[in-house]
Amino acid sequence: MTWSILARDEAGYLGVAIASRFFAVGALTVHIRRGVGALATQALMNPLYGPQGMDLLAAGRSPADAIAMLTSVDPGRDQRQLHILPLQGRPAAWTGEACIEWCGHRAGEDFSVAGNMLAGPRVIEATAEAYVDRRGLPLAERLLAALAAGEAAGGDKRGKQAAALRVVADEDYAQLDLRVDDHEEPVQELQRLYRKSLERAQPFWACLPGRHDPAGILDRAVIEARIEQFQRERGGTA
Repeated sequence: MTWSILARDEAGYLGVAIASRFFAVGALTVHIRRGVGALATQALMNPLYGPQGMDLLAAGRSPADAIAMLTSVDPGRDQRQLHILPLQGRPAAWTGEACIEWCGHRAGEDFSVAGNMLAGPRVIEATAEAYVDRRGLPLAERLLAALAAGEAAGGDKRGKQAAALRVVADEDYAQLDLRVDDHEEPVQELQRLYRKSLERAQPFWACLPGRHDPAGILDRAVIEARIEQFQRERGGTA
């Protein structure tokens, strides 16, 4: 009922984009932890895979080992789909035998795409190709382009409802966390929300307290100057 792409870039940022004919798909399916990796649990999803999978990666387990450990104790594993991308190394995926066609996954060096109940294998292929072709763009924009390509290739065979985008950089909170829970064109709406975030939200969030600056920027004039600089560098508001 869903397809997603997990990815990382040269800076060590981690991101997930996901779309589905299922309400609020981004609420329980996607998980990212700074310095550890990214994970998506799909089909008849198991939300427990998220924190447990992140803990296993953090403890040094490979994605393949983490998937084996998670699924081996899960009676519903044949109806689950799961893929994991570590901060370093290749991803791994599981598509249970009872997942509904079309279902499958594709892995690259720095990304993983998986989906089930799709219009066909071209959804996965187009998603991966678009991500690779957009190398050089910001991670969020590559993920959005990949998601749009998958939708153009047919997406979820039941239709459209929800989409989400999450990116984690060098903080324990997300650099970007956008969700469309119920919309006629969720991927388009997600793209619109991303463009809206470029106006003020993203440069403002960059001024907040973080691991390397516990206070953040407190002078509102400096914050406004940072926002204006961000807009100038992007050629105005997006």
